[in-house]
Amino acid sequence: MATHAQHGEAARSSLPDVLPFDLEHLSRQRWELGSRVVDDAERVGEWRHVGGRWTLTAFDATAETLLLRLTSPVGRSRFYGAMRREFREARPSLAAASEWEAVDDA
Repeated sequence: MATHAQHGEAARSSLPDVLPFDLEHLSRQRWELGSRVVDDAERVGEWRHVGGRWTLTAFDATAETLLLRLTSPVGRSRFYGAMRREFREARPSLAAASEWEAVDDA
């Protein structure tokens, strides 16, 4: 379901329901920008959805931000800019979710 912003408000991005968490300060990134950034960025961690073939990979972007790449079962990648602190606080829910497993949890 699409969300619409009121006049003067920015639309809020959210992660797909397949993930066991959402982040309050999240910005959807264009594919061109996201794919360019991850080519040169250090990977922070990677997780795989056990049954659905989704993958979530986190990359360093700046001292305060990360770039998240969520790849769907059909191979489409979506990129999101996220606050490092918020993602760090959300990681325990990812680790506790039985349907997600760490591939590379740096």
